[in-house]
Amino acid sequence: MLDFSLTAEQQNLQMKARTFALEEVLPVAWFYDEKDELPIEVLRKAFNAGLIGGDIPKEYGGQGLSLVDSALITEEIAAACPGLATSIFDSSLGMEPILLSSNTVAKQKYLPAIANDFKLAAFATSEPVMGSDVAGIRCSAQADGEDYVLNGTKFWITNGGVADYLSVFATTDPKSRHKGICAFVVEMDAPGVRVGRAIPKMGQRCSNTVGINFKDVRVSKENILAVPGEGFVLAMKTFARTRPIIGSFGVGAARAALEYSLDYAKKRRAFGMELGTFQAIQFKLAEMFQKVETSRLLTWKAAWESDQQKDGKVSASISKLYATETALEVVNEALQIFGGYGYTKMFPIEKILRDVRLLRIYEGTSEIQRMILADYLLKEYKPSMPALEDLPLHRLHDPHSGNAALAAGKAWRCRICGHIHYDETPPAECPYCFFPHTAFKELH
Repeated sequence: MLDFSLTAEQQNLQMKARTFALEEVLPVAWFYDEKDELPIEVLRKAFNAGLIGGDIPKEYGGQGLSLVDSALITEEIAAACPGLATSIFDSSLGMEPILLSSNTVAKQKYLPAIANDFKLAAFATSEPVMGSDVAGIRCSAQADGEDYVLNGTKFWITNGGVADYLSVFATTDPKSRHKGICAFVVEMDAPGVRVGRAIPKMGQRCSNTVGINFKDVRVSKENILAVPGEGFVLAMKTFARTRPIIGSFGVGAARAALEYSLDYAKKRRAFGMELGTFQAIQFKLAEMFQKVETSRLLTWKAAWESDQQKDGKVSASISKLYATETALEVVNEALQIFGGYGYTKMFPIEKILRDVRLLRIYEGTSEIQRMILADYLLKEYKPSMPALEDLPLHRLHDPHSGNAALAAGKAWRCRICGHIHYDETPPAECPYCFFPHTAFKELH
């Protein structure tokens, strides 16, 4: 049985996150967007409210929240500010490689600190000349005894300027691509770690984004999350767990844009009538609403699959792709409803538009998601319908009619043009495409 209802605990969590978003995030979002600065105290309040680190298992001091729970929280925060939602969620992204690794020492050392001590984790795969091509990592990890020494630069690191720990993906040999990639936990106060200036961005300005440089940074064997050859798999497993939450960013932001548009359409008058009375506006609102609702269902499904320990790669890509693409569409339509006011900084839509534009890029661009889905379809997808050459397109006879002539004979389908021939043997030549009898296959 399908059941889309939330438990009482999840409803309470949802309302708790909504209250936090409205009381702590929304009032400061535009101020810090203007300053282009992360309000670290809001993150601290989110931690104290149990909205950061709650997805860490109870055995490591966390609340053991599910990914569906995280989706509920993220949607509410993102409705108030997608940028702050990114920074609040990012510690989960940063700790995920630790949680998914087989390194019990690292888990016991770092996960309790993230869960209980307001220690923030960040995630580092991208580099100044490498983004979507994870196998193209150049940051060097050279073995030195049982330790490794890191040299290189990571870029686009969310919360890199405020994090305590960093999950770093590096390579022992750039030429070996996937086979050389490994992963480590790096403490940000380690010798040789340098943090760059905050990167100025069009949107998500309430979120901290920096480059991080490693100069002969020694990482002990206790901090190895994936040995060479296993790092790429760990990164992909991480994305399969976290991409549904990126979808939740889109759901929350799009929902906020829809709600602001509803309010505007009910109160703004044009040609002597409320905007909402015009069918053109009604159709826009209806389209926006169905996209928000569909996106939410896709993200919940992907999160649920991950919670059930299923291979959620495909659902994660679908939810991330659909929810982030439609978020941009919904917010863009919201701006159209607001007209000139939507283009100003006096109303909320322009900020949301700037914020959601990034969603189609980070944690795998929309193009990467399409590549993942196409690869799955062409190599792994198992159709329920018969192959074209086996398709029983009986146009001249009903095979269930008891027709004696059909029962006594056979049916042959031309694999080139689809013509079906009824006889004991295929024709010497297809009467439509002229291919020989070898092009025909008997239907069963």
